[in-house]
Amino acid sequence: MTQEELGIILGASKQTISNWETGYTPIPLNKLVRFANLYDYSLDFLVGFTRKNIKYNKTIKLDKKLIGKNLKLLREKLNLTQQELSDRCNLYQSTYNHYENGYSLIKIMPAYSICKTYNVSMDWLVGRTNNKNIKVNTLILISFKIDNFITLFNC
Repeated sequence: MTQEELGIILGASKQTISNWETGYTPIPLNKLVRFANLYDYSLDFLVGFTRKNIKYNKTIKLDKKLIGKNLKLLREKLNLTQQELSDRCNLYQSTYNHYENGYSLIKIMPAYSICKTYNVSMDWLVGRTNNKNIKVNTLILISFKIDNFITLFNC
């Protein structure tokens, strides 16, 4: 598929697709979800949280109220204030408040930061699955642990 063809599907220009592919600009969350829905990819796979794609067979439309509810659930489970979570994820508290209360749709970078910092599935955050934890391939964890062991002991 060409950039132009993908642009037509996602409603973006060829240059915009190029900017997303090169990392010059982040892809908006709504476009990433649309891509995931169309091609049966998990968001966790697309953003690099897992190496294995999990097909959810669930097409969703982003719901900022649902995302806000999930953010609040996560924050309360972690026993954090909005300020504490915001500080840890490099967000303004007022911006996070708008996301949590469903006033604004969360952008991809804050969503990524929150999910990565707290090991939460981006698919769960946006309502594609009920499983909050990132399903990490066991081999990745073993490799990570071995690499850390070797680094730690200079083997």
